[in-house]
Amino acid sequence: TLQIASEGSGVIYKKDGKDAYVVTNNHVVEGQKGLEVMLQDGSKVQAELVGTDAFTDLAVLKIASENIKNVATFGDSESLNVGEPAIAIGSPLGSQYANSVTQGIISSLNRPVQSTNEAGELVSINAIQTDAAINPGNSGGALINIAGQVIGINSSKIASSAGSGVSVEGMGFAIPSNDVVEVIKQLEDNGRVIRPALGVTMIDLSNISVQQQREILKLPESVDSGVVIRMVAGATPAEKAGLQQYDVITKIDGEKVTNSTELRAALYKKKIGDSMEITFFRGDEEQTVTVELTVDQSILQQEQQEQLQPNQ
Repeated sequence: TLQIASEGSGVIYKKDGKDAYVVTNNHVVEGQKGLEVMLQDGSKVQAELVGTDAFTDLAVLKIASENIKNVATFGDSESLNVGEPAIAIGSPLGSQYANSVTQGIISSLNRPVQSTNEAGELVSINAIQTDAAINPGNSGGALINIAGQVIGINSSKIASSAGSGVSVEGMGFAIPSNDVVEVIKQLEDNGRVIRPALGVTMIDLSNISVQQQREILKLPESVDSGVVIRMVAGATPAEKAGLQQYDVITKIDGEKVTNSTELRAALYKKKIGDSMEITFFRGDEEQTVTVELTVDQSILQQEQQEQLQPNQ
């Protein structure tokens, strides 16, 4: 049977002895066999998959370093300003247009964008928005600043999800470089990202009518944003800390959270074993608890399955 090939872009960010490392989008390499990387001079080298993370749509590949002269450096995405120049590099529509460069500006920062990962889960990313053209094939390529530093990894998948099927021009998205650096460290070390979990399902308060906010949640009028706990799983950090259904989380470690994207961003900055202070409303009463974070149960289940099926 023929396998449909997937093409995308990538960024060579590290040389380590005989190996060089490439970051790209997870959806570019997901399910692909016989991975190849075409270098700037047009030569092709075999690539080995180091690790993937469906949540951030990032993946790391390893290639032979003998033909790699230079590697990219990452800039600080936290220091970006709206309106500053941004340059997207990649291969729009495939290798025929390899090494294409488009220029634009940073249109917005911390833009919450939702997409569906390969597991069919709805995930949210705080992305950089740019009007530099990002098309299929640009995925995994670099968004750089005028200093030549990588400030983001482009994703046409996020862009298409943000458009909800509507064709939108001048609206591209990139995963911020600071998030990329944190993820690739774990992918190099573990082959996956191990994240802490609260053990709750949640919904943004903004998705609940004002009438329900007052009648069911019994919130005071002063509370107009936050994250509502829909369910608390048993034997989880949230349950152990005393969090309950319909509690409305408004702050993490004293910092305001207005939606589930911001809550996850705060949670995923933590490590297993860290504690996190959660401020929430239960009815009209504001309370604060300290939660001791443990590993995401889905990771444990995945590891158990791998132990049972070592040959897969």
